[in-house]
Amino acid sequence: MKIRCDHVGKQLVWKAVALAIFSVSTVWSQERGLLPEDETLSRDLRAIVTNLGLDGSFDCGEDGMEQISLAVIDLNQAHPKIGGVSMDNFIYPASVYKMYVAAEVLRQASLATYSLTTPIVVRSPNDVDRSTEIRWDPRPLLRDGDTVTVGYLLDLMITRSDNSAANCLIDLARRENINAFMHANGWQGSEVTRKFLRRKFEDAGYDTIRGTETCARHAAEFLYKVQTGQLANTWTSGQLKSYLMRQLDTTKLATGLPSNALFSHKTGWFSTWTHDVGIIEDNVARYVIACFLPLREEVALDKMRNLAYRIHALLSTRPSR
Repeated sequence: MKIRCDHVGKQLVWKAVALAIFSVSTVWSQERGLLPEDETLSRDLRAIVTNLGLDGSFDCGEDGMEQISLAVIDLNQAHPKIGGVSMDNFIYPASVYKMYVAAEVLRQASLATYSLTTPIVVRSPNDVDRSTEIRWDPRPLLRDGDTVTVGYLLDLMITRSDNSAANCLIDLARRENINAFMHANGWQGSEVTRKFLRRKFEDAGYDTIRGTETCARHAAEFLYKVQTGQLANTWTSGQLKSYLMRQLDTTKLATGLPSNALFSHKTGWFSTWTHDVGIIEDNVARYVIACFLPLREEVALDKMRNLAYRIHALLSTRPSR
């Protein structure tokens, strides 16, 4: 959704601290990532990115200069590896991080902490949405006092990228639990720190915290675990993929894919960021892709279409090993 939590930018003090923290996380990822790097795949992806003019740094205003973060995992290989371009670069993920929230909600549901049919009462200030970006979705906006189920909130959050639903589910799962889950999987630096509302409405302790960031490596590894049934457990993985399969935003990477390709994905966009991450499957290619572009949507969409087309062509012709 085109709503960021605060739109205040990253403060210079935090930038200095973040560089130190994320450099440690980057080293950790490179040395201890879930999958080894496929250098041939990285080289081929780098050539595509360069050809499309996406290999530079882009001005993100108050957030400074940013670079692409791209990762791909070829699922057709007997022993999948990961390839990418600046895949350890941490970047504001917009609504993509809602899939991290969904994972912990589903994990807790799998443990019978609550169920998908458990009723939840929406409370202000969580009801932030004033319009829906998916104009053909008939479901009404959430309002203070509405009673809905956990499953309904999950569907809204993933398929329509509903910010109000995300805020309710962050409260339900609790950020400390979401982040403990991320850490247990080795995804330090990709903590969920903010809800989708202004800082003055945040809970104590979260009103001055840094904004949420992630990188393509973490998002791709997350989706690899979804696809292979390893994200918490088989039920959690399967449920999350079912929500991702029903994504309503098909304006990004989906536009460059064959019409018969199954794309289970989560998009995110705001201001100078346009992202799409997911699992792609057709009769020839099977792969995970995580693409974070520091570009405005009107510029990024054509780039994404071409990027998806070329990467799919590449993955469709790679020999299985």
